[in-house]
Amino acid sequence: MSNLLLLNGPNLGILGRRQPEIYGTATLRDIEEAMAERVAARGWKIVSIQRESEGELIHAIQDNYDSVGAVVNPGALMVAGWSLRDALANYPRPWIEVHLSNVWARESFRHESVISPLAAGIIAGLGPLGYELAADALMKTVTAS
Repeated sequence: MSNLLLLNGPNLGILGRRQPEIYGTATLRDIEEAMAERVAARGWKIVSIQRESEGELIHAIQDNYDSVGAVVNPGALMVAGWSLRDALANYPRPWIEVHLSNVWARESFRHESVISPLAAGIIAGLGPLGYELAADALMKTVTAS
């Protein structure tokens, strides 16, 4: 069975309780379960890792080079996560960046990303559905390659 890496950065472990007016009421567990169901027919399994520390996220990427691809929500690390960017630059598979909210409709500091230019694609503002759409895109991308 192939693994799809689901990587979530700081503060995403408290989804469902964290500013539900912005991030919604779905928990990270809800998102993991929906993604697992989505990719099961493809024979893939979700490896979900959420960390508050950039260094731990980097280790998670390095430890999962054998995954088929990744869905990455870097959270606020999109703005200044330079070492996370370097780790993603070395990740050998396609990955898609996801944000629950539309970051470009929010505070101006969220409008710049050091990570986005490396992503195969970006999905923002669609809430938890964005994760599932990213998984769909990766299933098509990996099939086509």
